[in-house]
Amino acid sequence: MSRTRRIGTTAGASLLAGAALLALSGCGKADMTKQASPFAAAKGTKSVTLSVQTWIGAQSNVAVAKYLLEHELGYHVDTVQVDEIPAWDALSQGRVDAILEDWGHPDQEKRYVKDKKTITDGGGNGVTGHIGWFVPKYWADKHPEVTDWKNLNTFAKQLRTPESGDKGQLMDGSPSYVTNDKALVKNLGLDYQVVFAGSEAAQITQIQQFAKEKKPFLTYWYEPQWLFNQVPMVEVKLPKYTDACAEKGTKDPATVDCAYPTTPLKKFFNTDFAKSGTAASAFLKSFHWTKDNQNEVSEMIAADGLTADEAAERWVKKHPDVWKQWLPKK
Repeated sequence: MSRTRRIGTTAGASLLAGAALLALSGCGKADMTKQASPFAAAKGTKSVTLSVQTWIGAQSNVAVAKYLLEHELGYHVDTVQVDEIPAWDALSQGRVDAILEDWGHPDQEKRYVKDKKTITDGGGNGVTGHIGWFVPKYWADKHPEVTDWKNLNTFAKQLRTPESGDKGQLMDGSPSYVTNDKALVKNLGLDYQVVFAGSEAAQITQIQQFAKEKKPFLTYWYEPQWLFNQVPMVEVKLPKYTDACAEKGTKDPATVDCAYPTTPLKKFFNTDFAKSGTAASAFLKSFHWTKDNQNEVSEMIAADGLTADEAAERWVKKHPDVWKQWLPKK
């Protein structure tokens, strides 16, 4: 959604966070806008630098790719936490080798893939992303009419919180995420206030608390996401997404009045890395799995308390039939 989740360009789906660009490695934090990966120049070291976004699905992609690159192909993998737009800049500059989950950044794609050709489209990662508004299934089962946006004002009073005042609460995640929700509330004439939980983790905690108490809620959320396994939710039908709505929103985000698009999630590589002919490049080009695969790893990390490496190892041992197809042929 996002993602972050996390998630959306002004036309629809993508996550935009701040400009911080942090390397998460054994060497501590480093500003990747000012230096290359600490492993990139290590003589004789086979190294790969992967961008990892803040949402759990993206972390799961990287965890499994990292584990296999290290244990099957003998690489040292540096993972770098990079917000979505800076990640494209870092990828173009060769400070990052690959992004394994992009939710759609047409401006960056045009600049770097089509014009400068410093970034290469790596194809889909097998997962389709979708953002929407969701309510808990236990509430929708009692009030099926709540799943149509035209009826939301009828339920606004039930969804008031101290944060939303005299309006119903529409819960979003981080205020750094670029969403269309404020525009949608205004343009659809809804008696709601967008309230930011603060982060994906905080939003998950709030959803879990509502579900534990069987309280109604309305939230911006996205698929794939492991939380659906624990808290079943039903999507609220918004006005149908159209290209015309997207084009209008690109020119002026405040005009958006339609649903978010469905987005096949893609990989992007630094062009030099893509053309390198290395085992790492071939492996990441072949990396392709399903929503269920990703959610399985995500749930182990987010809900079961495993580290990313532990979750990746457990998934790898369980699914050799999936990942062995990604390995380059010898």
